[in-house]
Amino acid sequence: MTDDSPVNLTEKEYSIIDMLQSLGLPRTEATAIVCLKDCNELRSLNIELVSGLRQPEVSVAMRPLRERGWVEERSEKKNKGKGRPVKYYQLTLPFPQIVKTLEDEFLKDNKEKMIALKRLRELETTFQN
Repeated sequence: MTDDSPVNLTEKEYSIIDMLQSLGLPRTEATAIVCLKDCNELRSLNIELVSGLRQPEVSVAMRPLRERGWVEERSEKKNKGKGRPVKYYQLTLPFPQIVKTLEDEFLKDNKEKMIALKRLRELETTFQN
């Protein structure tokens, strides 16, 4: 995918979006990541055209991705001087590293839940005595 020639998302990319959602990412964030994963940089408009997201959805999705350090945003003024600047986005981490981060978060969360379950069992036995 290049910035000049947006294409539609493939079935494989929709599957990746679904998997990212199953790991807890909102649909818009998962879609933005998939749009950017094979690009150096994309304009917001290209993300809209490829993904079917509306402009506000792209902007809202990028905020938490920037906060996590996964996406970088660059603004460029339009040549004619009027209107909002054009926003460009790119991943700051390779996609496999994002997947690894999600895996680490998932494992940590499950470990905490297992500890809580173990503690519940211990507490339950003390109530029975």
